[in-house]
Order: sequence, then C-alpha cells, then structure tokens
Amino acid sequence: MTPTPIDGAALLDEVEAFHRRFNVFPTDAAFVAVALWDAHAHLLDCFDSTPRIAFLSPEPGSGKTRALEIVETLVPQPMTAVNASAAALFRSVSAGNGKPTILFDEIDTVFGPKAGDNEELRGFLNAGHRRTGVTYRCIGDGGQQTVQAFPSYCAVAVAGLGSLPDTILSRSVIIRMRRRARNEKVEPFRARIHEAEGHKLRDQLATWAEHAREVVLGAWPDMPDGVTDRPADVWEPLLAVADAVGGDWPERARAACVALVTASKANDKGSLGVRLLTDLRDHVMVGIDRLPTVAILDRLNAMDDAPWADLGGKPLDSRRLSKMLAEYMTADNEPIASRNIKAAGSVLKGYYAADLWDAWARYCPPPPESPLPPLPGIENAA
Repeated sequence: MTPTPIDGAALLDEVEAFHRRFNVFPTDAAFVAVALWDAHAHLLDCFDSTPRIAFLSPEPGSGKTRALEIVETLVPQPMTAVNASAAALFRSVSAGNGKPTILFDEIDTVFGPKAGDNEELRGFLNAGHRRTGVTYRCIGDGGQQTVQAFPSYCAVAVAGLGSLPDTILSRSVIIRMRRRARNEKVEPFRARIHEAEGHKLRDQLATWAEHAREVVLGAWPDMPDGVTDRPADVWEPLLAVADAVGGDWPERARAACVALVTASKANDKGSLGVRLLTDLRDHVMVGIDRLPTVAILDRLNAMDDAPWADLGGKPLDSRRLSKMLAEYMTADNEPIASRNIKAAGSVLKGYYAADLWDAWARYCPPPPESPLPPLPGIENAA
C-alpha cells in the first residue's frame, strides 16, 4: 500500500509551532526562517549553497542555546560543537557517512575580541557555504606529505554573544535574540520528553524531503524586489523549500526574507572603510563640497554612536584618515587624497565631495530619506 504523501505545509506549521513552544524569537519572520532552515537541512544536496543561521544577542540569557537545542532535535545528524577545532569539523564533514548539521554554541569564544582571528575555522565556515567548498590540508609525515581536499559543505547553525566576522554574517540568516520580557512565557524544555517529539517531526521532514527532492532540485525561486547578490544566495534555498511545501509558506517566506534582509542591512555598518565613507556622506559633509581635514576629524570624533573616537584606544587622526580613504578611488580612478582648500586667507589640507562621490555611489547604502541639514557655520569657501 502506497503511503499517504506528507502535507509539507502542514508539517512546516507543526515545526514552527514546536519552536514557538520553547523559543521567544524577536519577530514572526524569525520563526518562519528557522522552520525553513530546519527543512532545508534535509535537502542540502539540492542546493548550490547553504545559509548559516546565527542566533546572536548582546547579553547572556537570551535564549540562544535553547534555540540551538530545539534545532538539534529537527535536523539530520546534529553535531554539537563548542570550541571544536577546524580540523575536527572538516574531518567530520568529509567522513563519508552523511553530512552532519553542525550546531556551534558559544561562537563568541571563537571569534570574540579575546579569541584572536581563528582563521582556520573562519575559512572552514566560509568554504562550507558553497557545495563546491573544500578545505585543503597537508597529510602525511615529513617529506611524504601530500595535499588533500576535504569537502566542507554542510549546514551550520551558530549561537553567541555580540557579532561575527563580516564574511560569516553575510552568509547568514541573522536572528537577534533578546531576553524574555516578563509577559513572554515559554514551555520548559525537558529533553527526556520533548526530544522524542522533535525527532518525530525530524523523521517526517526527512520523509517529506525524499518526495520533494525532485521538485526542489530544479527550483529557481523568484526573489522579492531588492533582494540580490549575497542575500539572494542566502535565501534561495529557504524560498525553494517554501515553494515546495506550498500553502501560505511561499508568501510568508518572502515577507520574512524582506524583513530579515532589511534588518540585517540596518544593523550592518559594513567594513570600517564603508562606515567612514557613509559617515562622511551622511553626517560630516552634508551640503558641503569641501572641508578641511581638521574639521572632518573634529566632527567624526564627536559622533557618539561611531567608533572614531576610540580606534584601539586612540581617536582617528589625519594619518589614518588619509590611509583609509586612499583605499578607495575617485571617478578618475585615482586614490582619494587630501587637496588644498583656501579658507580665510590661508590654505589647509582637506577633502572634496567631488572626489568622494564615486566611492559613495559604489560602496555606501542608500542615503537617508530625510538628509540632515548642513552643519551651521560652514561655508563652501573657494
């Protein structure tokens, strides 16, 4: 007797409801994204890339570890990693007995301010985002060493305090967790009871995935307007799952995509160089076509919510400003550099908006809809 096909939409509703019993996520969009991510882990070989999912918060006690515990019950071959080495992880992924889903708690101990750069693990997480990703290592002893490629492609969920390196953030669906308010209640998670419930849903997801594989494998989901480049890579597998399950999930998934991509852009200041360019455009040189370096530094270092007054214990100075801006080019393909500005009978070094326009257009996010008025007392003196 042929088994009754699993209703994918109803199953994903159950997965979302299971999360809601134990997790308080900041938005409904987060519940949608996490449920889709759980399902996508069962279809990993159907996609060109896999998004990381990152549960991040500024303070402990925000539900990050609990979120990973619930995910663990729903994904295939979960592998809980705390301070695992890159070597252990890529050997686990390339072992050949099925890809683990890596759940990396306390990721801030790896990439936090006291942890160093940890380039090997960063490289593993970056390479494993793509199906073609591999990690190369030398094996053998002495002169008998050979280079071997270890496949790195696998689903990864992380949780931690603070933020992550930009290269990992840009490959992630970011869930910014908060401590529960007094009026926010969740059901206590009891592993002996609730793991079995999660595993039942996991097994149903695996069965559904086997029947949906052909549909998902050839899917090229339509992206919401404005979602392109890396965010589109991140969300393509999740939208493909939503389209495959049907019901109201395609619509909910795209709404969640827009909401979370928009939120990530609002929280993403980009590199320090992009932050500098953006602050110059939106806060320092508004309505001004040129400004002396000393005035630029005064205004940057006076910004309360900016990093410029404390860069490694020192404020931004003219030498570092010059070095940072020289990394970017003018419209004439020359490094941005200070030029002479005549003001009040003297000549000062400073920067011209005309030299910055091309970099602003290429690297900065869209300007605010209501630009700030020009700073008082500043004239565009020739």
